[in-house]
Amino acid sequence: MTQLDERSATMPTMTASDDPARTWLAAFEDALLARDVARAAGLFAATSFWRDLIAFSWNITTVENPAGVADLLTATLEGTAPHGFRFTEEPETADGVTSAWFEFETAVGRGRGLVRIVDEDGPKAWTLLTTMYELKGHEEPLRERRPKGAEHGARRDRVSWLERRQAEEASLGTETQPYALVIGGGQGGIALGARLRQLGVPALVIDRHPRPGDQWRGRYKSLCLHDPVWYDHLPYIKFPENWPVFAPKDKVGDWLESYVKVMEVPYWSNTTATSAAFDEASGTWTVEIERDGAPLTLHPTQLVFATGMSGKPNVPVFPGQDVFRGEQQHSSQHPGPDAYSGKKVVVIGSNNSAFDICGALWEHGADVTMVQRSSTHIVKSDTLMDIGLGDLYSERALAAGVTTEKADLIFASLPYRIMHEFQIPLYDRMRERDKDFYDRMTAAGFDLDWGDDGSGLFLKYLRRGSGYYIDVGSAELVADGEVALAHGDVDHLTEDAVVLKDGTVLPADLVVYATGYGSMNGWVADLISQEVADTVGKCWGLGSDTTKDPGPWEGEQRNMWKPTQQPNLWFHGGNLHQSRHYSLYLALQLKARHAGIDTPVYGLQQVHHLR
Repeated sequence: MTQLDERSATMPTMTASDDPARTWLAAFEDALLARDVARAAGLFAATSFWRDLIAFSWNITTVENPAGVADLLTATLEGTAPHGFRFTEEPETADGVTSAWFEFETAVGRGRGLVRIVDEDGPKAWTLLTTMYELKGHEEPLRERRPKGAEHGARRDRVSWLERRQAEEASLGTETQPYALVIGGGQGGIALGARLRQLGVPALVIDRHPRPGDQWRGRYKSLCLHDPVWYDHLPYIKFPENWPVFAPKDKVGDWLESYVKVMEVPYWSNTTATSAAFDEASGTWTVEIERDGAPLTLHPTQLVFATGMSGKPNVPVFPGQDVFRGEQQHSSQHPGPDAYSGKKVVVIGSNNSAFDICGALWEHGADVTMVQRSSTHIVKSDTLMDIGLGDLYSERALAAGVTTEKADLIFASLPYRIMHEFQIPLYDRMRERDKDFYDRMTAAGFDLDWGDDGSGLFLKYLRRGSGYYIDVGSAELVADGEVALAHGDVDHLTEDAVVLKDGTVLPADLVVYATGYGSMNGWVADLISQEVADTVGKCWGLGSDTTKDPGPWEGEQRNMWKPTQQPNLWFHGGNLHQSRHYSLYLALQLKARHAGIDTPVYGLQQVHHLR
């Protein structure tokens, strides 16, 4: 993923006598045990970063430099009571940076971490990651703690597994209220539902589709995952070793449906939330739903929107849409190319969905024009898999001992503030490797970019969640002129054409709006109120002050997987990797509250942007 991580693969093992990690970790623990904030903060480099995933802060937050460390520890150290720091691997050093994996305990939980140490008048932490992975007394029933299953012996009141499950399902929502209601049953909601079940949190996942996985089955038929299988595992159950590298959408849908059943996720299909309101006095929600068309009222304590960052379609409004005689669809509604052979199709947009749809339509004989409204970053899939992901998520990585879980922590350990510095050289390599391809795209008139600072796809995704295409072949159609290319904004539609602001007329039988999605708090406005949506503010982005990610710097994904300004309201989403990894931290936060554990939140996010 980064040059830093590539160097880590060749780090030589250090001995105890010359290992700065042992010196640093012992000094850090000693300062924490003594509650000496100044001494602990003094163990960080002048430019340094501590990213904490709920272990100290009950938040997902990053602090910077010794002053930030001191602020975090002043607020959290006494209650956290960290201790028991120990290495889990031999520290390794390369290029002046020592990396060390460790575990530790707090008053209520157990954690893992990764520190990178530099020499700055002695060993100082440059980056520190701390994460909680379990709560004491509330450990998941895994491995040696797994349930027995069979009940040996003879009993007249014996209840079978099936009977228990049927009774649980029958009482849920009537006799028994879910502590956490998860709205949205895609990969994010399902992953969180599985985590909550293993933690013993009464939860319910609801989704409007008839079956789990229909979120994928209903998309255009050529859709496949653009991320590789090693990056996409769900919690607890990895994809089989013969699973395709890039899974087709219907295969993903079937996997999600089977996952719900095997993991016993409490899941209601054909269920739509129609309104929600929070009662501050009781600390609970009243959520009105319709299940199979029948109304029902639920009273959860915690409400989670797992509707996905690509869940609320952004459908533009143009003059003339009411007089256009052809079809109009958002990309999320596009059924596929079968009915459009020989038809003229205009696709508004030039990112992932636009390219996929254009490619499938061309294959079925449609006359396709792509309208590019702004520049797009393109990276070829094979190149991204090799240079961008290969050291963390691949067979190569697994052979080197980098499991999915370890890769997730390595990726999480690099602070967003400096991530671009390590991504830029990787994308420079990609640009050089595929120079001929980019030259042909430019010659065809396509407007390319590499992000505002040249840092490429991952930062574009984290900052704005749009503006890129992982090329699996459709870009070649644009380069070769097989898919026509137009530029500019739409002015209006006529009965049979799209007219751009420069006067260009594009005849059309079908217009596909591949125009992306709105912020997740738009769902809050629809279901609860605009006031609550504004109280929470915009979801996603880092505050990088780059295109579509306005400042000020916030340092973490806005509102995602952590407490918000609206009590008992949470957001969960992102790609399969994020749904897998961050569902752990969200589930632990919900479990702690359900168990009555004190969860003082450090650094609750301020609201700078509403949408």
